[in-house]
Amino acid sequence: MSAASGIGISQELVEEFSDAVNTKATRFIKVSIQNESLVYDESIQGAGTFQDDLAMLQSAVEDNTPAYILGRLDEPPAEWIAISYVPDSAKVRDKMLYASTRASLMKSLGSTLFTDSIFATSKDDLTADAYAAHRRHVNAPKPLSAREQEMEDIKAAERKASGGIYEGSRARKNHLGNDNVGMKWEDGLTEAIKAFGEGEGCSVLVFTINVTSSSEMLHLHSSADTTVDHLRAYLLPSDPCFALFAWPRTQREIYWIYSCPSKSPVKNRMLYSSCSLATFLAAKAILASYPTSTVASRKIETSDPQELDEAFLVSYLDLDTATPAASNNLSQSVTDEKKPFARPKGPGRR
Repeated sequence: MSAASGIGISQELVEEFSDAVNTKATRFIKVSIQNESLVYDESIQGAGTFQDDLAMLQSAVEDNTPAYILGRLDEPPAEWIAISYVPDSAKVRDKMLYASTRASLMKSLGSTLFTDSIFATSKDDLTADAYAAHRRHVNAPKPLSAREQEMEDIKAAERKASGGIYEGSRARKNHLGNDNVGMKWEDGLTEAIKAFGEGEGCSVLVFTINVTSSSEMLHLHSSADTTVDHLRAYLLPSDPCFALFAWPRTQREIYWIYSCPSKSPVKNRMLYSSCSLATFLAAKAILASYPTSTVASRKIETSDPQELDEAFLVSYLDLDTATPAASNNLSQSVTDEKKPFARPKGPGRR
């Protein structure tokens, strides 16, 4: 399930939808996200049946721009269908934004009114034939329950594993481990992480997503030797970023940092949030080849990178502030001062 995006809904859209529900004359209402708000685009009046009127959507939507289409059904006319039109050619951040806002749209307008939904990735999915195929799929008998299907999937995975070709979860298929996100790594980032794993001492490696480019790839932002109290200087003050921080306290331990300043744009926060875990797992798999460094199980997330200093990290990660030498001296002191048990004196005679 996608996380909520926090996008609000305009009053104009609420009023237009309310009028359409009451009059039962409007066939479609087109909705888009503009300036971090769900806004009303246009209404399309019905001319025939629902399936016949679907042809009007071919000119209402654009090839590369996502939109929501709210459609009034024929029987009963009080019920509606929610169409999420997100073309495959749309930008990744737009895909994530529309996917995470769909539930908010339906909830704001009244979830009980929507009895069906369609996820369209091209104009071909918005035709009478495509809708008929959708209804056949919805009405088809389900041969397996969810639990039965899950067990079948597990058995299939075990059979594949026994043949020596099991690849694990789909998270291993690409660098990020999520084909739906479609994120790629820039040439050189993998090598930079390998070099980071081979390094010694306290250092930081920061990488970001190039959101201004159509490719939207992860790329190396910076890499440097540093100290724990200078770590925050390498994190971006107003944009999200990922970082690997090597902190050799008792051993060289590498911490994953996801920094997402609260003042960064909503689209950027959604994009980074959607691929944070997969990126961490991919980087961890690369670093696993270097036994001189250990990837910590605890991850660091912050909305204010300026708070990252030694005192904060020790508290955040529940680290022991005592050094190994101090701990050893304390143990020795306790041993040296250990005395034999002394029997307490009995009560005096009365």
